[in-house]
Amino acid sequence: MAIPPRATPKVNGNHQVNGTRGTPAEHAHTDVTALPIYHPRQTQAEPRRVYYSRAWLGLGATTAALGLLGLRRYGRPWLVGTGVLGALSLAYMTLVEPARPVLERITLRLAGLPAQLDGLRIGQITDSHLGFPHTTRNLAWAVAQMQAERPELLVITGDLVSTPRAIPELLPLLRELTAPLGIYAIPGNHDYWEGLHDVRAALALLGIPMLMNEHRCLRWNGAELWLVGIDDVWDGQPDITAALHGVPRDAFKLLLSHAPDVGDEAASHGFALQLSGHTHGGHVRLPLLGPFTRPRFGERYVMGRYQVGAMALYVSRGLGGAPLRLLCRPEATILTLRQG
Repeated sequence: MAIPPRATPKVNGNHQVNGTRGTPAEHAHTDVTALPIYHPRQTQAEPRRVYYSRAWLGLGATTAALGLLGLRRYGRPWLVGTGVLGALSLAYMTLVEPARPVLERITLRLAGLPAQLDGLRIGQITDSHLGFPHTTRNLAWAVAQMQAERPELLVITGDLVSTPRAIPELLPLLRELTAPLGIYAIPGNHDYWEGLHDVRAALALLGIPMLMNEHRCLRWNGAELWLVGIDDVWDGQPDITAALHGVPRDAFKLLLSHAPDVGDEAASHGFALQLSGHTHGGHVRLPLLGPFTRPRFGERYVMGRYQVGAMALYVSRGLGGAPLRLLCRPEATILTLRQG
């Protein structure tokens, strides 16, 4: 998927962070007063935000028809039984599964990974969507997991909040996060809608830069890892070319993009790995039917691992979103890089 053309791409930042095993490196701090300010935009005129699976709609029609047949044959007992089953299912999908996140441990074998980076671990937190039910507790849980795992690098791949009132929660929830190579964030579409400048300011107070068409050169055990973050595809001005300005052509590069469907474009720029969120895994899934929903810019790559040309892509189910999940538990992720 080609990134939609935008006017006036933002420039990259070329900062270097060094680290060795057991030796913390300082974050590259961002001067929030020098950053451009973006405001939430109205999006009502845009194409629809969510696409629903035709297979699921067909299942719904079939279920409704079977329900009517059962009602005609068995009458009130059938109606009561199906009502109870439906209520229990809805309770599970809204109250149980959305509140039970899981830590996913993913090993990625990457061609071209420098030997010194073999075994490097990246912690990913995405789509916390503070403001929805369960999300504050889920994010606190994810931070505790990262503190226990102590990955070398931590990334936050967008949609931190779903209401402006939740932005102040970021400070107490994220303040305990640390990583030797630093913590880096990128924006998601909800961060724009709820107030991107305030989200960036909150992260800046924690020493967490938000990469918007920028890169960082990270050094670990004498090898370089070039971390690149792009602006949100939906409401931002993503520019991979600008973000790569100054990055050596043959460098080992990792892309952070909130929306996964930029993967085809990213692969053509020589990235070894892309980390994304945005889709929430489709929220509700069943075998053979797959995800119930796919959001705009998350239609092709929805959940888990993909190989896009020579590039690996991982799409996290995220921690939050609307409290409706089935066979799609919220997640935080530890990714271990291995030589392919």
